[in-house]
Amino acid sequence: MTPIEIGIIGCLLLIVLLMSSMPVAFVMGAIGVVGFAFVVTPHAALSMIASEIYDTFSSYSLTVIPLFVLMGQIAFHAGIIRRLFNTAYQWLGALPGGLAMATIGACTAFGAICGSGPATAATMASVALPEMKRYKYDMELGSGAVAAGGSLGMLIPPSVVFIVYAIMTEQSVGKLFIAGIVPGLLIALLFCLTIYLNCRRNPHLGPAGPSTTLRQKILSLGGVAETLLLFILVMGGMFWGYFTPTEAAAVGAAGSLAIVTAKGKLTWNVMVRSLKETARTSCMVIIIVAGAVIFGRFLAVTRIPFELATWLTGLPLPGWTIMGFIILFYLISGCFVDALALILLTIPIFYPVVMALQYDPIWFGVIIVVVTQMGVISPPVGVCVYVVSGIERDIPLQTVFKGALPFLLALIVAAILLVAFPGISLFLPELIH
Repeated sequence: MTPIEIGIIGCLLLIVLLMSSMPVAFVMGAIGVVGFAFVVTPHAALSMIASEIYDTFSSYSLTVIPLFVLMGQIAFHAGIIRRLFNTAYQWLGALPGGLAMATIGACTAFGAICGSGPATAATMASVALPEMKRYKYDMELGSGAVAAGGSLGMLIPPSVVFIVYAIMTEQSVGKLFIAGIVPGLLIALLFCLTIYLNCRRNPHLGPAGPSTTLRQKILSLGGVAETLLLFILVMGGMFWGYFTPTEAAAVGAAGSLAIVTAKGKLTWNVMVRSLKETARTSCMVIIIVAGAVIFGRFLAVTRIPFELATWLTGLPLPGWTIMGFIILFYLISGCFVDALALILLTIPIFYPVVMALQYDPIWFGVIIVVVTQMGVISPPVGVCVYVVSGIERDIPLQTVFKGALPFLLALIVAAILLVAFPGISLFLPELIH
């Protein structure tokens, strides 16, 4: 068999094993090693797996992941998210669907110090859903809003998905973070608009809460002080070139620890739980990265990515049509494969095509994060939906999926806008540069 035939068989086998719910990291790693052994030699495959695993786990650039995760975990366990939610509710609660809109606002703010979609969804499910039940909200709308809001953690910097994309493509983490700010705020605004329009049409979905005075609103802003300080510390330091993304992550983790200590919220239990969750999440991400790197090396020796890039760029079609097919692939695949795993799996294949078509790699990074963001709230994978249903076990899974559908439409609108107007995601990095 030719290397390309071996590569195609390996890709098909990967799809079959992933659909059987086997662990993503180990499937990619195993197929990568076996395929590499077939194409090159078994001895070369063993040397490759040893060097790639060592290089991945000793990578200085990957230390940014546990540091940013630790920052978010400390903030979560210290109760910062509750203060964020209270502030958002003081400002938006009197509107139709205001409690759900406050949830989106709190998710957006917490995403700025968390970087994980499922973690954001889990946090807000435990905080917002009991309040929505108290105010007689329709749980289809409420649970859907929490799941959709949680997905914002993938796009709002510091995003773990952006970090991994930057490492895989050798792009600037700082530029990707900056590029994600405006699209993240745009999507949050579209989510709030979706809630408002639905509740205006049917007020029983989300009854307006009690109104608050201007003084109460202003006093509540103290609830966002810690988050705003951390965001300015981390992103501002990168904007102005005071430190690298890895150093920014360390500063953010130290800043989170200092803020929680100063407020007297640091307890032994908070520290232990934060460290445990950080270790668990970081190991999961890094082992997936290692598996993807090994599988990427296998694809490279089969020359499939290069042949595919040559074939696609040689088609008698305009570049935007080919890009449309790539985006459609991510949209469909995101419904079946975890977002991080999908990006790691496909970047070695599609990135050369995007570069050959002369599209901006920063813009492409934002686009695929937005498109795969749809997958975390759509069936059958819908990890944020499963998280919300798992936290509130009295809400059926199908109810959460149904409630997330209007937000899926909002994400499609956002993706269309970002494709039609690339400047939405690129003007801020270009302005700062």
